[in-house]
Amino acid sequence: MSTDALSLPDDPAALKALLLREREAFDTERERFHREQEQHTEVLARYEETVQSQQQTIRRQEQELTRLLRRLYGPKQERIDPDQLTLFDAEELEQLAEELAADEADENQQPTTSRRRRRGHGRRPLPRHVPREQVLYELDEAERRCPCCGETRQEIGRETSEQLDYVPASFKVIEHVRVKYACRHCAEHVAIAAKPPQPIEKGLPGPGLLAQTVLAKYGDHTPLYRQEDIATRHGIVLRRSTLCDWIAAAADLARPLYERMCARVRASRIIHTDDTSVKLLDGLSGHARTARFWAYIGDARNPCTVYDFTDSRKRDGPLEFLEGFGGYLQADAYGGYDGLYQDPQRNILEVACWTHCRRYWWEARSTDSPRAHEALGYIGRLYQIEEVVRDRAAHEVSAARQEYALPILSDFQSWLDDQQGRVLPKSPIAQALTYTLNQWAALNRYCEDGELSIDNNVSERTVKIPALGRKNWLFVASHAGGRRAAILFSLVASCKANAVEPWAYLRDVFTRLPSLPNDGLDELLPHQWLAAHPQHRWQIDDLRRKERARKRR
Repeated sequence: MSTDALSLPDDPAALKALLLREREAFDTERERFHREQEQHTEVLARYEETVQSQQQTIRRQEQELTRLLRRLYGPKQERIDPDQLTLFDAEELEQLAEELAADEADENQQPTTSRRRRRGHGRRPLPRHVPREQVLYELDEAERRCPCCGETRQEIGRETSEQLDYVPASFKVIEHVRVKYACRHCAEHVAIAAKPPQPIEKGLPGPGLLAQTVLAKYGDHTPLYRQEDIATRHGIVLRRSTLCDWIAAAADLARPLYERMCARVRASRIIHTDDTSVKLLDGLSGHARTARFWAYIGDARNPCTVYDFTDSRKRDGPLEFLEGFGGYLQADAYGGYDGLYQDPQRNILEVACWTHCRRYWWEARSTDSPRAHEALGYIGRLYQIEEVVRDRAAHEVSAARQEYALPILSDFQSWLDDQQGRVLPKSPIAQALTYTLNQWAALNRYCEDGELSIDNNVSERTVKIPALGRKNWLFVASHAGGRRAAILFSLVASCKANAVEPWAYLRDVFTRLPSLPNDGLDELLPHQWLAAHPQHRWQIDDLRRKERARKRR
């Protein structure tokens, strides 16, 4: 309300009343303005909260998309800039390397800093046992004439070179002829020579063909319909239904040996375990559901690798398989193992995997690079110690970890505690921090024993065997089929773990198992079988190990 000076009343009382009304109107307007301002502030705050939430969602989705794209198309190795490790003093690592390498001084007195020149691998000599066919190349009579005097040139030597060729694998038919005998005098009492027990009684395949069928599917990941095609190229028609029956018979035959291998694994002090998924067809509905192959790897005294099959990822699988086991169990942070660790009657100690832990920090690099790289630096120092003590005796490894790794772990824990409360909840760096602190006791446990490993990579490599097969044969048709696959996977994986040539091993197993008593099963454990058959050591495995060792240097 606006009022000019001439219209104001002369009466003081009326003027006061007018001023009061003006003030009340002003106060009312001011209160309305404040209410509207508060409402606008609240609306603006809600908008800002919504925008921040959406931005966080977008960042998480971008991170997840980046992670998935890197998993599909990017490099598999999680490499970091080596300069990141220079954030820390490596004096103790140099001291460790000097102490452990003191007894391995170079025989040629070469400086330890000089790098050995890498030589080309060249061509390896071909084995002498491979059949050879000689092709002789000679000059004809006219070419032997000497261009100078015309006399016939005489042979003075030969130049030989080798070429490796391929002859397709062949089938052969074994005729089992059993001679019958009878008494000519009385024409009675007919006797016939006994036939040794066969892998499949009255079945078509011999031990070698059965071994090849099993190895092709569970070692070379060749589905049965492809094996059907391969056999047809040789003029032999073997339908996949027949091959499937052979696979089932081979698994049933090997079940006692598999159970013996499982018992040896459970007798270990240290077991590594991991799992991978596989599609299981539901016989009633015809739909597929997710089942699991679980890998269990024994220690150096029980070097067997076995698989278990379950139709789900419930904790019942590990609880049942590990019945009677007591010792160290190295696995990922799957909650299904918690019942094993918490049961005082089982006496199972959890050993966590630093590779799993490192992966969380690796994923957080894009959102909080300084913290992520600092944590990766700590973890990198722990792995540097493991690289130095690789292939050392267990007591030396344990002593090195106690002296050098524990101080690094102590510093890392102090840094982790200091970072709590400084990171955004639900951010990748917070997830890495939470995972590390929750698993801290289990992550430190590898320092207790020199036979323990800093990570569970051996299990991750082991579950790749059924994972590769899954890409080819896609699914298992029944629970019984999954159990049989676990048995045959166990035989093949144990061969690979012990550098045993798998075909020769499987052929001997299928030859001897039909007549072998249960108290002789230990003879067929892959590591013991190799000791009795050293000629069947898997040479390619030795070459690959040497190549990996050379790359590490």
